[in-house]
Amino acid sequence: MIILGYIILTTFIIALIAFIGIFTLSLKDKVLNKILLILVSLSAGALMGGAFLHLIPESIEEKSVAFVGLFTLIGFSSFFIIERILHWHHCHKYDVKCPVHTFTYMNLFGDSIHNFIDGLIIVASFIMNIKLGIATTVAVIAHEIPQEIGDFGVLVYGGFSKLKALFYNFITAITAIIGAIFGFFLSSVKGFVPGLLPFAAGGFIYIAASDLVPELHKEVKLKKSLMSFLFFLIGIALMWILLFLE
Repeated sequence: MIILGYIILTTFIIALIAFIGIFTLSLKDKVLNKILLILVSLSAGALMGGAFLHLIPESIEEKSVAFVGLFTLIGFSSFFIIERILHWHHCHKYDVKCPVHTFTYMNLFGDSIHNFIDGLIIVASFIMNIKLGIATTVAVIAHEIPQEIGDFGVLVYGGFSKLKALFYNFITAITAIIGAIFGFFLSSVKGFVPGLLPFAAGGFIYIAASDLVPELHKEVKLKKSLMSFLFFLIGIALMWILLFLE
């Protein structure tokens, strides 16, 4: 029950991130995009660090290297095909219209599936051990903050009122809690947790490499690019520090 409490609490915190759009209303688009650049860089590093420093090593302790490698590739490939089908790619820009978001309700549906999977991943991590659960939650939160800010901006740009955009963002975020509850009861199934951890690692690597890093490459100024790389390293360093969490 203690583990379930951790799981519900962390996924609820993740769901509340949907309201972060409120705090962006008073910021100018130019300033907000600068903040997003830093957050996306930090997120990319945190996801990479979470995959390579936490999820994959923990998986290897339970299963063979070949098993972990296979499920990491399955996770990577699955996130690729789901993104293509559900259009959950995020622009991470607040003032630029993204073609993928033309069908806003399809995007919201894709986000719901994405958050549901996040809930499953957090469950598997906490069941392995609390330290891994906390590290995974930090990586997910690092990704969710710029994602939710970007999504809020895109929904408003696409015609949603600000109140409606916040409401729909929160509704999709709640699916993380649903995924967590579903995953908790599914965790008793043999092989669920050992298989889901490397699968999640593959998903983290995919999001960082195909969704976040390409956004960073759009910045052509050397100074800003170096700043992005610095925060990318900080994201990795944060995951490294969490290795020593007692």
